[in-house]
Amino acid sequence: MKKEISTASSESKPNDTKNKKDRTGCFLSFIRRLIAAALLLIIVAVSATVTINFHMLNSTRRSIVEVRSAASEVPNADCILVLGASVRPDGSPSTMLKDRLDRAIELYREGAAPKLLMSGDNGTAGYNEVAVMRLYAINAGVPAEDIFADHAGFSTYESIYRLKAIFGADKAIIVTQRYHLYRALYIADKLKIEACGVAALDERYAGQSFRDIREFAARNKDFITCILKPLPKYLGDPISLTGDGSSIT
Repeated sequence: MKKEISTASSESKPNDTKNKKDRTGCFLSFIRRLIAAALLLIIVAVSATVTINFHMLNSTRRSIVEVRSAASEVPNADCILVLGASVRPDGSPSTMLKDRLDRAIELYREGAAPKLLMSGDNGTAGYNEVAVMRLYAINAGVPAEDIFADHAGFSTYESIYRLKAIFGADKAIIVTQRYHLYRALYIADKLKIEACGVAALDERYAGQSFRDIREFAARNKDFITCILKPLPKYLGDPISLTGDGSSIT
C-alpha cells in the first residue's frame, strides 16, 4: 500500500510542474500581448499627433503674409485681431505681447483694416491683458474709437469664436507669433472666417522651447475642438465693429 501511495505521489509531481509551467506560459503570453497592444496604441497616438500638426501647419502656411500683402490677401477686412499674451506686474506688456501690438499698429497705419480688436484674458479684477493692450495702442497714436476690447478671450479658440459671434467679423487679419498663427488660422478657417495672419517680430523668446512643446499639444486639442465647436465660456450681446470702440472698454 505504501509503495502504491509513493508511486501515485511521484506521478502527480510532474503533472503539478507541467500545470505550473502552463499557467506561467499563459501569464507571460498575456503580458506580451498587453505590451504589444500598448506599444501599438502609443505608435498610433504619436502618429496621429504628428499628422495633425503637419496638416495644421501645411494647410495654413500660405495664409501667413507680410504687412504689405495683408490688405490684398484679405480685402476689406473688418479688423485686425490681436491675440493677448501675458502682462507684467507693473502693467506693461510682456516682450511677446509688445511685439504683437507693434505689428498690429503697423498694419493699422498701413490701412490693412480700420479697427483693432484686442482679445485677451481679464478673468480677474487684478489681471487685465486687454486694458494694457488698449492703452499701449492709444499711447502709440491709434484713436481710441478704433480700438475694440474683448475681455473674454481666454483661449485662442474663444477669441476667434467671439470675433465672429460677438463682433460680427467675417474677415480679419490675425496678429500673433508665427508658431501660434498656424493654429489661429486653422481655427478661423473652421469657423468660416476669411483670415490671413501676420507674424509679430520673429525672435526666440525666453522659454520658447516649452511654448513649442505646449503648442504641439494645443494644435491637437484645438483640432478636436474645431470638430466639436463648443460655445465659449462667455458670449453676450453683439458689438458692431463699425461703431465707436472707445465706448467699450
